[in-house]
Amino acid sequence: MTERSEWRIYCPYCGEKETLLIDPQDAGEEYTEDCQICCRPMIIHVCQEADGELTVTVRSENDA
Repeated sequence: MTERSEWRIYCPYCGEKETLLIDPQDAGEEYTEDCQICCRPMIIHVCQEADGELTVTVRSENDA
């Protein structure tokens, strides 16, 4: 079982800081999660870099 890591993100709508738990097995995945504050849908993208480091990007549903 892999260990989840905490990521601090900012909602692209309201700008509030939130904490996500990211599983390394989610690398390469994109999913929708509602903001805990304003309830608008955020697109979360989890990527694994060549060195094995995870990166998480967050965008609004309307961003290209």
